[in-house]
Amino acid sequence: MRIQLLLGTAVLISCINIAPAQDGQRARPATRAESLYVSNKWEDHPPRDFARDMAAKARTDSVYRARARGVVDFQKVTYRSSVGDMDIPAYVFQPLTKRGPQRHAALVWVHGGVHGSWTELYWPFVREAVERGYVVIAPEYRGSTGYGRDFHNAIDYGGHEVDDVLTAVDYLKRLPHVDPDRIGIMGWSHGGYITNLLLFRDSHPFKAGVAIVPVTNLIFRLSYKGPNYQRSFATQRRIGGLPFEKRETYVERSPLYHVDKLRVPLLVHVATNDDDVNFVEAEQIINALRAKKPDLAETKVYVDPPSGHSFSRRVNRETLEREDTPEQRDSWNRTWAFLEWNLRPYQ
Repeated sequence: MRIQLLLGTAVLISCINIAPAQDGQRARPATRAESLYVSNKWEDHPPRDFARDMAAKARTDSVYRARARGVVDFQKVTYRSSVGDMDIPAYVFQPLTKRGPQRHAALVWVHGGVHGSWTELYWPFVREAVERGYVVIAPEYRGSTGYGRDFHNAIDYGGHEVDDVLTAVDYLKRLPHVDPDRIGIMGWSHGGYITNLLLFRDSHPFKAGVAIVPVTNLIFRLSYKGPNYQRSFATQRRIGGLPFEKRETYVERSPLYHVDKLRVPLLVHVATNDDDVNFVEAEQIINALRAKKPDLAETKVYVDPPSGHSFSRRVNRETLEREDTPEQRDSWNRTWAFLEWNLRPYQ
């Protein structure tokens, strides 16, 4: 029986490999195998131009300094993460005239992207927040681009990056004009993912949160997106594998499985034509919130809005002004009303 099995295996292997290579290329099965292979070693993936990232970050900072002059109080600061191993850069935006002790509500604004960063395209929205009376801090948590190789490779998706963001609250609390009881958190995409992970913790300092087109379920997401996306996770030191290898890790880092812990108001907007956080993923969090937290969650599904995943952050790249559509205006009107109701920035 064992000999027959081995012979059968040999025949199967020979059948798989009989397709000859054409034009000097490998046979089709080998090409497919390579496309499906996901290594957990950094060196097996394409190198990154870190000098280019740092130059781009320097340009972004210069744009903010120029745009903010005479409009908002802008600073670039650093603080030590509560994890204790890294200094985290952050953008801080404040009104030019402070109201006095504990008179300002504040927002922790989390940028999106796997290896993303805070860009100049946030400018019209953060300016609007400051005009409404908010103090805003935007942390460049570990893995953000523009700070060199070591910072980039320290990425910890859904892990220590969340603690990096949470530590921004400690910086806000050291500002005497910020009310520690009126701090909210918001973000798009991966920023919405971190927002939800923090709001779904057993305890946190936030009064309310806004998550627009948030990443929701990593187990589903990695399966749906495939190997090219999976490689960004398999190489991370504190993950080091895929969902079938690290089940508990991926459950822990997927907001969908922690909706029951929500204790404060949360606004979530998604789009049916989102080609990043596809609606088949996004509707999972919408359905869970509507079923489990109808008294705390305010949700809206936008049907095929212009720009899909970016429908509520359309900006002219030259003028850095909003390029509003009816859907973008509606989303922002709802967002500001939600935050004003819960954080009272005018008070």
